[in-house]
Amino acid sequence: MMSAMTSLLLVLATIVTGLYAGFMLTFLTGIMPGLADLTDEQFAAAMRRFNEKVPGPVFLVLFLGVVALPAAAFFTGLGEHDEVAGPAVLAALICSVAGHLITVAGNIPLNNALAASEGGDDSAARAAFESRWNMLHRVRTLLSLAAFVLLVVAL
Repeated sequence: MMSAMTSLLLVLATIVTGLYAGFMLTFLTGIMPGLADLTDEQFAAAMRRFNEKVPGPVFLVLFLGVVALPAAAFFTGLGEHDEVAGPAVLAALICSVAGHLITVAGNIPLNNALAASEGGDDSAARAAFESRWNMLHRVRTLLSLAAFVLLVVAL
């Protein structure tokens, strides 16, 4: 049986991961398809503004929470988790870390390159950005959704 602290951490991890997965899914299924219909200049300008605004305080709480909270739930619950919850929390943590590695190694450098291209050729900037960013985003969205499902299973 899990302690109250481990249970609380697991519930918080599930909530934060669900919110983060929903944010990622919204970008994947609504925002990026909407932006795809814009001209190169409009697309580049919109993505630059998103990339400036998204990493605000609420997003950072979610971004950090999807790693910190499952890690805390896993490590405080060592010896308490049953044969399903322990592996599920660990797998969720691995998914979240993998998604963050993709973000840090792939999406953020693309965002930075797009920002640095401001005032230049927006068609070339979009061509270098859009398809690669979307592919990386699909993978990290799937990882965040998997982490959420695994945490629900652990509950």
